[in-house]
Amino acid sequence: MEQKKISRRHFVKESSLATGGILLSTSLFGSPTSSFKKEKALKLALVGCGGRGTGAVVQALKADDNVKLIAMADAFEDQIEKAFTNLSSLFGTSRIEVKPSMKFAGFGSYKKAIDEADVVILTTPPGFRPQHFEYAIEQGKHVFMEKPVATDIAGIKKVLEAAKLAKQKKLNVVVGLQKRYQTEYLEVNKRIKNGELGKVISGQIYWNGAGVWVRPRTASMTEMEYQMRNWYYFNWLCGDHILEQHIHNIDVANWFIGEHPIKAQGMGGREVRKGKDHGQIFDHHFVEFTYPSGTIISSQCRHQPGCFSQVAETFQGTQGTSYTGGGNTAILKSYSGNNIYKHNGENDRNPYQVEHDRLFAAIRSREEVINDTDIGVESTMTAIMGRMATYSGKEITWDAAMDSNLELVPNEDLLDFNSLPPVVPNEHGEYPIPVPGQTSFF
Repeated sequence: MEQKKISRRHFVKESSLATGGILLSTSLFGSPTSSFKKEKALKLALVGCGGRGTGAVVQALKADDNVKLIAMADAFEDQIEKAFTNLSSLFGTSRIEVKPSMKFAGFGSYKKAIDEADVVILTTPPGFRPQHFEYAIEQGKHVFMEKPVATDIAGIKKVLEAAKLAKQKKLNVVVGLQKRYQTEYLEVNKRIKNGELGKVISGQIYWNGAGVWVRPRTASMTEMEYQMRNWYYFNWLCGDHILEQHIHNIDVANWFIGEHPIKAQGMGGREVRKGKDHGQIFDHHFVEFTYPSGTIISSQCRHQPGCFSQVAETFQGTQGTSYTGGGNTAILKSYSGNNIYKHNGENDRNPYQVEHDRLFAAIRSREEVINDTDIGVESTMTAIMGRMATYSGKEITWDAAMDSNLELVPNEDLLDFNSLPPVVPNEHGEYPIPVPGQTSFF
């Protein structure tokens, strides 16, 4: 793949990041070429049949009562069958019309499922997302894809190129950064953009928790199967938790500030979660992001049991402070202690559902196209830049990161379960771990 130099200025010029989902006016692009009247049943394919994929199908079927799941693909046959059983128990055969011949298992199976559908859900481990998204857009499909949209710079560039084609084809794309569809966040963002906090000058964003699952190795597993079953702990598949989870808070910072950072520096490591069954990733990251406007954001994410846990964001402006993510209530407070705004979200709609409602409404519409791809790329790239900073211990600029040609993920079509993964353990069963001060990307 040709590695193109994409500067911060070029990226901003190519992106439109003002709203939760980018609505492309048909006066600019003409009528959507792949809009569907309500009476036409939409064929849905699921690529990636884990828990998130199953949940996304539920939301898609609730969003539009004339959608049918007709194809499923996953590296693992047991994942397909588990998801099929769960979905069939919820919706029955009238909505889950997946024949045995439409269940595709193994590497490369995504193409067969995508070929059958009008709309595709992409929820595999994110390392494969660029390849799946590229193929879906080439085939003219509308897409819901989970975040992040890539785990490396090569993937970022592939998604950017596919995004251009999606716009040309007037295809709808929603990325699973659901805070962009959450009333609490939409209301606070509107007030920040209206100047109710003054200029945002600093902020703190957090995803601090206990961590995630580990799936034990069995004697029959190849190394590839073990890593695929434990994809969260391998950077080529997951990208580390600063990317896979903390991206939500990073996205909020970019959104509220209205730009992405130009550089990052930070620290991280493995202090608690450091066994052989924890792959390569760190259990804590701290990053200081600097934005073109001078705003500084402090970013924390941690996977350490028994510690202070918080998933939230705080921003300081020249006139007050905002607090989001602390339950159903968002607050803007002046420095004199008065509430500028207090949001009660008890009756707010589930943003996971709203993002699918918006996607399918746009697919049915002949008036507008929704495309979140640039938003997904911007926040994914910000998190990758933060990871590069913590792994290396160096200050990393946006432009240098984009020029690095970092490539972690092999072509999925060339893989099988006997293939060697990009990283393998040493004779002691230990995986290569990034070392600040020694790890370099340039």
